[in-house]
Parts: sequence; structure tokens; C-alpha cells
Amino acid sequence: MLARMTWIALGTLLMLIAGCAALTQKREREAQRAYPPVGRLIDVDGTRVHAWVRGSGPDLVLIHGAGGNLRDFTYQLTGRLTERYRVIAFDRPGLGWTGRLPGYGGPGGAQGESPQEQAALLQAAADRLGVRNPIVLGHSYGGAVALAWGLSRPDDTAALVLLAPVSNPWPGDLGFFYDVTGSALGGAVVVPAITALASKAQIESALEGVFAPQPAPAGYANHIGPGLTLRRAALRANGQQVRTLRPHIVEMSQRYRDALTMPVEILHGAADATVGLSIHSEVLVDQLRDARLTRLDGVGHMPHHADPAASVAAIDRAAARAGLR
Repeated sequence: MLARMTWIALGTLLMLIAGCAALTQKREREAQRAYPPVGRLIDVDGTRVHAWVRGSGPDLVLIHGAGGNLRDFTYQLTGRLTERYRVIAFDRPGLGWTGRLPGYGGPGGAQGESPQEQAALLQAAADRLGVRNPIVLGHSYGGAVALAWGLSRPDDTAALVLLAPVSNPWPGDLGFFYDVTGSALGGAVVVPAITALASKAQIESALEGVFAPQPAPAGYANHIGPGLTLRRAALRANGQQVRTLRPHIVEMSQRYRDALTMPVEILHGAADATVGLSIHSEVLVDQLRDARLTRLDGVGHMPHHADPAASVAAIDRAAARAGLR
């Protein structure tokens, strides 16, 4: 009897796993059909890079944060910019429609592309697009990539605009979610279950947490396509990149003062509970030679949505300070 019950339990478990796998694949296919690439797909030595390019004027590169994609900017920010700038928005490696760099990815992986490696990939794609002396804007994790961009190309980066940027070492860890999705075991076992089972209510709750204390804008979720983020490969990429970020930030922060001499505009919400103002931007402004910090009272982690006019003003100030206006 015990052996029979064991076989029944094993059979039930295998059926559940098979059903979960089928649902996972179905949800990924649906997300990719609903949210296809909106820009150009550029091959960079075998890695696909998704770039959205519109407008005319000085080059302005936009780099999104953790778990997002370039649609975060096309929701409402880019429409305020394309009449005066040539705007180039990228998906970062493993997110949106950009592929991962060779040697990264897979369910058993535990390492993520560094900000320096991500910047190098996006720079190579930007070179293919004829980008020269750009203003580089980065939000959150994308702020770390923007800083890496400036560190590697100080003489060909007109200015940096940093929105709630990850810029300095932080105390403690980043929480259970990244420990799980960024680990080899979690990537292989837990991530497929998240892809298959995440509900609309859970997605909306996560978005509200990112935007707090502001609400998520109406229609934002439908525009950005959370299903793209919930794909297994994207969840693993995001978890691995965030989980392994801190040592790279430690190393980068030691070089800010000497290498980053271009104008830098920093915009940070005083109510940001995701990337703390006092840990990051209030320290960063004193590490740089030509930086200005704008604090937005009552604003959380998404300043370009909470106050898009302030974000555009920061870009315009950076352009003027760099002699592009």
C-alpha cells in the first residue's frame, strides 16, 4: 500500500510539473505576441540589442531600471523629448528584447552581467546607430549602467542625467526575491513557477510598491507589458544582475571623482524607499566634480512618471551645461 501511494504521489507531482511547464510556455508566448519589439534589433557580435530611435537633435540615450524595458520611457517621457533630441532607448541585456551576453543565462546560472559589461554592449549598439557625444540618462539600476558608460567613455559622453540612481554601496541585502530569482536553484525551480502562476493582483501590487507613494499611472502596466518581465529568462537575468551588483558599485564608486568630469544632473525623490536618497544621490553629488542634485519632495522611486516635467528640465539643463543648447 505504501509503495502504491508513493507512486500515486510521484505521478501527481509529475503531472503538476508538466502542467506548470505548459502554462509557463503559454504565458511567455502570449506576452511576446502582445508586446513585440517596437524598435530596431541590432546584432552586436551575436547578441541582439533592441533600440528605439526617434527625433532629431543632440543624441540622448535612455537606460531603464531593474525588471523593466524601454517601454518605461515611451509611456510618457519620450513624447516630451523627440522634437529637440534624437532619443535612443535601449533594452538592457536579458530584458525586453535584448539578449544576454555570451556566458550568461540559463536556469543554473548565478552570475549577471556587470554594469560595465552592459554599458559596453549598449555602446557598441549606439556606435552602429551613429551616436556621438550623447547625454546618457539612467534610471535606478540603469543609473549604474549610465555611470559605467561615463566611466568608460568620459571624452565621448556629453553629460549624465541620473534618476534615482544606484550609485553607492548599500547596507544589508536586497531581499528574498533577488536571492531566489538570482540563485542557481531558484532560477531553475522557483522562477518557472512565478512565470506560470503570478496573478494580475500580484503584478498590480508589485507595481504599486515600485511607484509608492504615488499610484502607478493609469494604463502603465498595459503599456510596459509585465509579461515580458515575467518570462523565465528575464526573471533570471534581472535577479542575477541585481544580486551581483554591489561589488561592481564598490569598485565604480572609487573612480567617480577622477573620471566623471562631465556635467551631471541627479533627480531623486525624497520618499524613495527602493533606492535611498541619503545612501545614493546625496553621497554621489559630493563625489562628482560637476554635479547638481534636485530633490523632489514626496516623490518615490519613479520621478520621470511622478514629475516628467522635472525630468525634462534636468535633461535640458544637462544639454545646456554641456554646450549642446
